[in-house]
Amino acid sequence: MMPPDYGKTFGLWRAGASEPWHSYTHHRFVEGLRDGSLPRECFLHYLIQDYVFLVHFSRAWSLALIKAETLDEMKVCAGTVDALVNQEMGLHVKTCAKAGIDEAALFNATEADENLAYTRYVMDAGLQGDFLDMMAALAPCVMGYGEIGLRLAEEQAADTPYAEWIATYADPEYQAVCKTVGGMIDSAVARRIGDLAGAPRAAQLQSRFTRTTQLEVNFWQMGLTP
Repeated sequence: MMPPDYGKTFGLWRAGASEPWHSYTHHRFVEGLRDGSLPRECFLHYLIQDYVFLVHFSRAWSLALIKAETLDEMKVCAGTVDALVNQEMGLHVKTCAKAGIDEAALFNATEADENLAYTRYVMDAGLQGDFLDMMAALAPCVMGYGEIGLRLAEEQAADTPYAEWIATYADPEYQAVCKTVGGMIDSAVARRIGDLAGAPRAAQLQSRFTRTTQLEVNFWQMGLTP
């Protein structure tokens, strides 16, 4: 499958992190979702930790809203927070409720070390850096799940119990979020530094994107060890 087009900047960052990106989007956890071999307890463990992750991820997007310089940037950041809090987290609540885990238990779950490392790295990128630092740290999660969802929708086993999860990220609505965020990042880069390929900050932003991608790999691995 050709990688989806989520904007020029994302394409450059993705290419610059090719090895960890493949490890992230083709991790054994992901392949277990595709063919249905992922143990249910691993999936539930991941969902609980991902709910906690999304709480912090929403806060990070809220910080990006504060650092935004244009109305379009503000709208995209605010819309992403809304999608995370009122839509994506709802999938976790619904699925875990079927297993007898209520939302209060999700919100108060103990954060795994891999979760803690990832979410605080993203927040630190925002507190130390500017809007572009935040986008480089936030993009792997948003776009990675979009790419994974599209691929798994094409390749999934007919009897995988994780079809609903796959459909969530392959859905045109989620794909539109990826494209909107990607377009906004392109505009933000052009506004602040011009051509990314020749910018002095290019290596720094690439490093943030690559590091966050590796933290995504670690998060999947955490999911395999409930």
